[in-house]
Amino acid sequence: MPDRRALLIYLALAAVVLGLGARQMLAARDPGGGGEPVPAARAQTVPKVAEAASSARVIVHVAGRVRRPGVYRLREGARVDDAVQRAGGALGDADLTAVNLAAEVEDGRQVVVPAKAAVVAAPGAAAAPGEAPAQPLNLNTATSEQLQELDGVGPGIAAKILAYRQEHGGFGSVKELGDVPGIGEKRLAALEASVTV
Repeated sequence: MPDRRALLIYLALAAVVLGLGARQMLAARDPGGGGEPVPAARAQTVPKVAEAASSARVIVHVAGRVRRPGVYRLREGARVDDAVQRAGGALGDADLTAVNLAAEVEDGRQVVVPAKAAVVAAPGAAAAPGEAPAQPLNLNTATSEQLQELDGVGPGIAAKILAYRQEHGGFGSVKELGDVPGIGEKRLAALEASVTV
């Protein structure tokens, strides 16, 4: 009889030890206790996407008639107007009609704010068609009508010059005029003395 009682006690103790061991193994597998574990990929995706969106930046060079010309870092999706404001705003003689303030800035691009065009001819004395203006015409500030006063430049070429200027943020040099569709080497050579930047 005592042997049977001792055997039952040993069996009970063994069951308790096995139960505790099983419980510890489960706890080791699920340290948080209860619920389904969140997959690591899902847990990390949202913060990384949010972090990438908040850190997206573009770098632009703002030049010309602004208070503080220089290189600025702006949020992705910023407009040319944001870049001009970041550079302290336009000066009084700036020609903002020559710049598309609503355009989205592109990384690595230059935003040029030109000065208003000076009056070339005396009042009431317009240059004759095909006759070059008395002073070189600034490619970054000239209007379509002023461009058409240049030798060999009609409405079509003038429109292409304005489109190129808008797309590239202005002309960096007179030679760049040769990149405008419709202006070949001969026409560029004829225009070089009549234009400036």
